[in-house]
This record gives sequence, C-alpha cells and structure tokens, in this order.
Amino acid sequence: MPLPATTGLGFKPEHFDAIRTTRPRLGFFEVHAENYMGAGGAPHRHLTALRQDHALSLHGVGLSIGGPDRPDPAHLSRLRALITRYQPAAFSEHLAWSSHGGDYLNDLLPLPYTPETLSRICDHVDEVQSALGCRLLLENPSTYILFEQSSIDEPDFLAEIARRTGCGLLLDINNVFVSCTNHHRDPRDWLAAFPLSQVGEIHLGGHAEETLPSGPLLIDDHGSTVADPVWSLYAQVIADSGPLPTLIEWDNDIPPFDILLAEAARADAILSRHALPLTGAA
Repeated sequence: MPLPATTGLGFKPEHFDAIRTTRPRLGFFEVHAENYMGAGGAPHRHLTALRQDHALSLHGVGLSIGGPDRPDPAHLSRLRALITRYQPAAFSEHLAWSSHGGDYLNDLLPLPYTPETLSRICDHVDEVQSALGCRLLLENPSTYILFEQSSIDEPDFLAEIARRTGCGLLLDINNVFVSCTNHHRDPRDWLAAFPLSQVGEIHLGGHAEETLPSGPLLIDDHGSTVADPVWSLYAQVIADSGPLPTLIEWDNDIPPFDILLAEAARADAILSRHALPLTGAA
C-alpha cells in the first residue's frame, strides 16, 4: 500500500517520548534504513512502536546506485530483512554514489548524465528492485558541480530511469532549488520537465547559504526551516499534481518536536487546498 498523500516527518529518537505522548495526526514517519540494520535494541523498540500507529517510509543512504560497482549483496540482504520485518509503505534511495572498490564515503556524490551512466544505473535499479521485492523511489540529488561530459538533462535522465525500470521517483524540492540556484537555472523550468506522474513522495528541507565571488552557494544541510522560495515551488507542484506524500526533513541541529509539527502543518495547509472533494451517495 503506498504512502498516504499527507504529511510525514523524519523520525529522530529524541522525539520519541513527545510522539508517544502527543500522538500527532501525521501520515507517516521516515527513517534512514541504515540506522536499523542491527538485530534489536532501542532503535527497533522505537520503530516497532511507531509502526503500530503510522505508515513507515524507509530511506536508504548507502546503496550507491550511481557508483561503478553493483549494489552490495550483503547490504541488499539487510535491507530485504528490514523491509520484511516492518512492511514499509515506501523505500527510497538517491541518484548518487557513495562507495568505490569496497570503500564507503560519508557523502552522496554526483555523477555525469550520459547514456553509459544511464544504462548502468538502470541495471542497478533493476537489481535492487528484484532483490528487495518492492518498487524503489529514486531521489533527485542536490549538486554543486556540473560535468562537461553530461549530455542528458537531469529531469530527462530521471524520467528515462523510471521508464526503463518501472521505479518511482522521490522529488526533493529543496534539492531542485539548491541545484538550480547553484547552476544559475530557473527551478520552475526544471520542474516543468520533470515527470510528476511518477512521484511517490516529496521531500522538503532546509538549506544553508554561503556567498562566493560568483554568487550565492546553497548547501543542502537539512538543518533549518523550509525556505519561502521552496514553499512556493511546492505549492506549484501540488497545484499541478494534486496531493502527494510529503516529508519534512530535518537531520541536523534537531529542533523541538513542535517546530517540526509547525512545518508539517504548513505543508498540510497546501495539501488541503488541492485535495479532491469528497463524493458519494447519501
């Protein structure tokens, strides 16, 4: 069953008591899959309790789908066990690479958009979906450089992966704004070329800004409230697509839980404006 077309939050252990006390009306919680690959302990007690009341979305950060090597079979096995255990409504990963030759890097690194890269990523996505027994949602990255050899526009690249593999897409609107600002591109043009019909989840998060001689540099840091221009892009996406599952991401400088709820309420207000009216016989 897919994620509900409502707002969710990224789960942080420091908010567990507040969640159990307030029992917020949220559609789902999302967790980083790699934090739950142990056999037990507090992480699994928390996740088991959350799963009783909410849908779950698992968000991977370690598959390195864009790397030169095939996905690690041991990592896939751990993911499969986690999916079997919790039956999440969605599993997602990044259009990026993070390992090479058995060495893992604590980053999500960009890649050139070429026919060769496209073919390799499609092979990796096929292998992941087959091994996990579920549809993958692939997330657009935040980027800070462009490759001279890239010959395919990023929205077209993602659309073609979805077409060839049957995977879904995770649209991170903050990443769109960050990347387009860094590369002097209009984010609305980027979104106009993106296949919204393939989106299974949206991410909204905060970013930091540095000033360079060449202009502003935005950094996707998930450490603040969602910026107003990102909210505007989100409102346009929802107006065009209708309500979609929407996650508020906040991974650094974690605030009190009520601040996250306020961000979720802002997204809910936008979703509500575009919800389909209820119909049915009396």
